[in-house]
Amino acid sequence: MLDTMTITKAVGGGCGALLVYLLGSWVGDGLYSMGGGHGEEHAAAYVIEVEESGGGGEEPEMDFETLMASADAGAGEKVFGKCRACHKVDGSNATGPHLDGVVGRDIDSVSGFNYSGALEQVGDVWTPENLFHFLENPKGAAPGTAMSFAGLKKPQDRVNLIAYLDSLGG
Repeated sequence: MLDTMTITKAVGGGCGALLVYLLGSWVGDGLYSMGGGHGEEHAAAYVIEVEESGGGGEEPEMDFETLMASADAGAGEKVFGKCRACHKVDGSNATGPHLDGVVGRDIDSVSGFNYSGALEQVGDVWTPENLFHFLENPKGAAPGTAMSFAGLKKPQDRVNLIAYLDSLGG
């Protein structure tokens, strides 16, 4: 049976174990620390020298019209697979509003869908340019949007998706 002494021993043992854990953590931080400071003040263990070059591995910046001229709606249909979890193209809403006819449609205008109101920062109409910038980083283009998608980083994927959505009409 549990008496007062047994309960006192159990609580004391738990407190003692906590103290040993905290002491071990403190000693470990002291032994393996990189020399105090936070953020930018930390000393690097080693530095990797990188030679600066003109282009690096980055793609050259292309203007939007040139990208749209090379857009492929068939490839955009494959990119739409990333959107399919939340959006439909048959006129019915899912987690997100339906996207058939989205190109040229007023923003926040699908009836029966409850918008967060954040998309109005993008503009008034879903022009190809507005879609292009929004699809790169939805949370950056419309802070506060309920859309949790991280975005499409490749410009060619974005224009292909816009071409596909435009081919669906309204």
